[in-house]
Amino acid sequence: MKILAIIGSPRGMEGNTGRLLEEVLSGVAASGAETEILSLRTLNVQPCEACDVCHTTGVCNIKDDYESIKEKLLTCDGFILASPNYISSVTAQMKALFDRCNGLIHCMALEGTYAAMVDTSGSGEDEEVISYMGRFVNTLGAYSIGGIGSPVAGIRTFPDEKNLFDNARKLGGELCRCVAERQAFPEQDAFINGFSARMSGLVGIMKESWPYEREYWEKKRS
Repeated sequence: MKILAIIGSPRGMEGNTGRLLEEVLSGVAASGAETEILSLRTLNVQPCEACDVCHTTGVCNIKDDYESIKEKLLTCDGFILASPNYISSVTAQMKALFDRCNGLIHCMALEGTYAAMVDTSGSGEDEEVISYMGRFVNTLGAYSIGGIGSPVAGIRTFPDEKNLFDNARKLGGELCRCVAERQAFPEQDAFINGFSARMSGLVGIMKESWPYEREYWEKKRS
């Protein structure tokens, strides 16, 4: 089992979000899964240019690290998204990645994959960011198994740290269990199915301009 972790903190694994992610990954490792960490701090992911080339060819026209990240997402069994709370949202680094995934979203290409979310903040409102990342997960066609977030109590320290870290390790283990057992999430299916119909319809409207995605959906339906 391969679990991919993507962290959008400008501090990489050295910051507060990295510290909490370490505990989630400890739970993943305890379940026997293989892990890989991608830090957007050290990768080059440029903003989307809205050129539509990905919809035409299936490959982004920007020459940076996005395509290699995409391939890792397409081949992992589960993934973790980790970001500090920046004004009630993810960091610019993580948002740039989300925007570049629009081709994956149009194709709902991560259907059957599972994901967890990690967030830290200066003063709270962690659920808002976790919810936002969870919605992004669903737009990819994947299931969100939940997330963990916390305000900080200092540099790489947290209030009620023992309980928080226990829950973080449980989240990592739960992600692996969901992958292994192909856990169903009927409460997410309504959104995923509705969004899938929207994307299929959009690609149908744009079928002459977006041949790669048109062919993708034709194969998916056959």
